[in-house]
Amino acid sequence: MLFIAPALPKPPGGVIPNFGWRVFSHWDSVFYQQIATSGYAGDNVAFFPLFPLCIRALMLLGLSAEVAGVLVNNLAFLGALLLLANWMARQYGTNAARWSAAVLAWCPLSLFGTVVYTEGLYLLCSTATLRAFEFKQYPGVALWGMLATATRPTGIAIVPALIIAAWKERCQSIAYLASLAAGSGLLLYSLYCRIYLGDWLAFGRAQQEWKRSLGVDVQGWWKMLMQVVVGTANWKSGRIEDPLHPLLFIAIIALAYCLWRWRSRFNPVKVGYGFCVLVLALWLLAGDPLLNTVAVLGGIYLLWHMRHQLTTIAIAYGFCGLGLLLVSGSTWSLTRLVYGIISLPIALSLLLSRHPRWGYITLVFFTILLILFSVRFAQELWVG
Repeated sequence: MLFIAPALPKPPGGVIPNFGWRVFSHWDSVFYQQIATSGYAGDNVAFFPLFPLCIRALMLLGLSAEVAGVLVNNLAFLGALLLLANWMARQYGTNAARWSAAVLAWCPLSLFGTVVYTEGLYLLCSTATLRAFEFKQYPGVALWGMLATATRPTGIAIVPALIIAAWKERCQSIAYLASLAAGSGLLLYSLYCRIYLGDWLAFGRAQQEWKRSLGVDVQGWWKMLMQVVVGTANWKSGRIEDPLHPLLFIAIIALAYCLWRWRSRFNPVKVGYGFCVLVLALWLLAGDPLLNTVAVLGGIYLLWHMRHQLTTIAIAYGFCGLGLLLVSGSTWSLTRLVYGIISLPIALSLLLSRHPRWGYITLVFFTILLILFSVRFAQELWVG
């Protein structure tokens, strides 16, 4: 972001970034800095307060909003990595702990744990909440849950997840009280909106301005699927002007079926590499719409596949988080929001720890995407 992106030509719709803190601050970053500097006004009420408050606290030490935002998010992300590794080591052993840290750190969406966004802070608070519940540290559940629900709107998924897990595990009454207290971050922000903005749900109405409202965005999902199958250009035109995209898609799917159908005739290693090549080809063909689709639908399958290995709270939070995204009324930024559901990195790391060959291939693919995403973000192109 600091050395490669400034040396590249200006991309269509982007910029040539300059060396400096500015490369870490684009898109939503601007709103968090505005709130930290000048308070809430207009549509920025859609952004929850904990992250701007942390930025403001560091600004009191003389740091700029950009520097403070980068430091808060990176330190919180580091804390999330250490906390997750500790949890996994206690629950599943050292090998799983290493894989969990690798998956969380090298996932291409970990970019948002290093720029002026809330991912690092939210991962820290949500991971701490789930870990505290797992070890029956209920004051920690209430405290960290409150911080998580004060960080971003999707944090509210933690509350039903905790209640479901408490019911499934037949916990004592204190577990239910702690679960409800975890939602106090949202409640306090709602109270602030009522006192200073005159509307309990001002943040929700601001979300509608960002084209987010409760309900499944059927049109958005249909658009993404069509972009994957027939291509964005054909979707925009409403007819097949470029037949190459759908033909290549059909060819990739047909080759994948044949490889799976007759896999017993080939060496298993060659079959695995064959699927890797086909997945890479499909990504090169379909791009971001494919990643968005796979993040949600693949996440649902992954949780179901690993349901016997995951803890109750991890399963409950995973499905509650994905369910909230499905009914959020939007298909924007799905990969980034899915990454913030810590249950999915946990499930993926457990799976890859038992199949290390696939794990190393996955990390290589993650690294390629992470580099591309980082350059794109620095160029002010949309990512995630």
